[in-house]
Amino acid sequence: MLEVEIVIALGVAILLGQMTATRVRLAPPIVLLLLGVLMNLVPPLRRVQLPAEIVLMVLLPILLYWDSLNTSVREIRRVLRGVILNGTLLVVFTAAAVAVVAHACGLSWGAAWLIGAAVAPTDATAVSVLGRGLPRRATTVLKAESLINDGTALVVFALAVELATGEEAITWGHASGMFAVSFIGGAAIGLAVGWLIGQVARRMTVPVYLNVLMLLTPFLAYIAAEAVEASGVLAVVVCGLYFSQIAPRHFSARSRQIANPFWSMITFLINGALFVLVGAQLPSTVAGLRSDGLWHALWVILAVYATTLVARFVFLHVSIGLIRLLDRRPIQRTMRTTFPERVVNVLAGFRGAVSLAVGLSVPLTLADGSAFPSRDLIVLVVAGVVVLSLVVQGVVFPVAVRWAAREQREEDTSDAAERAWRRTHRELLEALPGLARESGASDEVLGGFQRKYEEMRRPWEESAGDPEAREGQRERLRQQRRMQLGILRHKRASMVRQRDEGLLDDEALAEAMQHLDMEELRLTGPAEIE
Repeated sequence: MLEVEIVIALGVAILLGQMTATRVRLAPPIVLLLLGVLMNLVPPLRRVQLPAEIVLMVLLPILLYWDSLNTSVREIRRVLRGVILNGTLLVVFTAAAVAVVAHACGLSWGAAWLIGAAVAPTDATAVSVLGRGLPRRATTVLKAESLINDGTALVVFALAVELATGEEAITWGHASGMFAVSFIGGAAIGLAVGWLIGQVARRMTVPVYLNVLMLLTPFLAYIAAEAVEASGVLAVVVCGLYFSQIAPRHFSARSRQIANPFWSMITFLINGALFVLVGAQLPSTVAGLRSDGLWHALWVILAVYATTLVARFVFLHVSIGLIRLLDRRPIQRTMRTTFPERVVNVLAGFRGAVSLAVGLSVPLTLADGSAFPSRDLIVLVVAGVVVLSLVVQGVVFPVAVRWAAREQREEDTSDAAERAWRRTHRELLEALPGLARESGASDEVLGGFQRKYEEMRRPWEESAGDPEAREGQRERLRQQRRMQLGILRHKRASMVRQRDEGLLDDEALAEAMQHLDMEELRLTGPAEIE
C-alpha cells in the first residue's frame, strides 16, 4: 500500500508545485525541489528514492524521444557544428576541468573523474522547463546539445569507473574505441529501429495501436543499442529525429490528436516527478556522508559548481573565436552571437536528474567486495551541484534573458509561415480541378471550393510586402478567431441546456462536444502544459 501512497504524494507534489510556482513567479523546478525535501518530514515518505536504473532506462528514453520528435532537423542542420562541439568536446572538457578541480580539493583521480562525468552534461528536462524565453536558434542548440551529451557523459563515466576500480588500463585507443562504438553504433541502431518501426507503423490503421507502438519505440531503440554496448541515448534521439521527418507524411490526423495530449501529459508528470525526487534524495544523501566532513564536502560542491560554469564560458568563447578565425564564409557572419547571448547560453546549461542518476550509478563495491571509495561523497557532490544549478541559474536565468534581449537578433518566423501559406493556397487552387475529378465532385461543388480558397488567399496576396497591411490582416484574423470562439461557446451552452431540458441524451451531447472541440482546436491549436 505504501507504493500507492508514494505515487499519490508525488502527484500532489507535482500539481501543488506547478500551481505554486505560477502564483509566486518562480521556476517550477525550484518549488518542486523544495517540496521533495519537505516530503522527508512525513515518515512513510522517507523511503522515496531516485532509482538510477529507472531514470536511465525508463524515464530518460521517454523524455529524449519526445524532445527529439519536437526538435527541428532543419534547424539542427543549420547549427550542427555548435551542437556537435557542445554535445561532445564541451562535455569532455567540462569533465576534465571538474576532475582537476576536484582532485585539487583532495579527492582521488577516480572519484574526481566520476564527479566530472556526472555533472558534465546539461539536462534535457531542465533545459525544456527552464530554458523558455531563449531565441529559437539558441533553444535549438541547447535542446540538441542536451539530447546527445548524455551519450558522451556515459562513455566518460564508464572510463572513470574503470579508472577508479583499476579493472582496465585507460589508453587513447581504448577510449576512442568506446566513443566510436557508442556514437556510430548508437546512430546506426537508431536509424535501423526507426526504419523498421516506420514500416510497421505505415501499415497500421487503428490510431490507438499506432500510439502504443510509438510508446514502445524509444525502449526498443535504447535496449537494442545497449545490447551491443552502443549509446542507447543517441539511438533514441536519432530514432526520434527520423520519426519527426516521416510522421507528417504517414501518420493520420486522428493518430496525432491522440498522441499529442498523451505525450504532453506523461512528459509533464515525468519532468515534475524527477525534480521532486531530486529534492527527496537530498536529506538521505547528506545523512549518508561518512567518508568526509560535511564542510569539506560543501566546499567541493561550490568549487565543482563554479567550475562547470567557468568551463562552459571558456569553451564557448574559445570555440567561437576559433570558428570566426577559421571560417570566413558570409553565412558565418549571420550566425554570430553577442557577448550577452553567450552569457545566457552559459546560464542555460542546467544540470538535472540525469546527472544525479549517473552519480547514483557509481558501484557500491569493488570487484573484491570492498566498499567503493568515497562513493557517498561523490553522490553528495553531484546532488549539490544539481541543486545549485537548478536554484541559482533558475533564478538568475530570466533576468539574464531580459538583459540579453536588447541585443538578440531573432528571426521572424511569422513571415516565413505566411509565405508558405500563400504558396500552399496557390498550389491548391491549381490542383482543385484534378482533386474534383478524383473525388467525383460536381462543377458546383468545385466552384464553391475555388471561391472559398480564393477568398482566403486574396488578403494575404494584397498585404504581401506591406508591413502595415500585413499587420492589419493579422488583426482582422485575430478578431475573426475571437468571434468564432464566442460562437463555439454559445453552441456548447445551447447543447448543454438542451441536455438539461431532456431534449438531448448524453451520448449525443458527447458526440456534439467532440465536433465542437475539434473545431476549437483548429482555431487555437492543441493545448500545451506549462
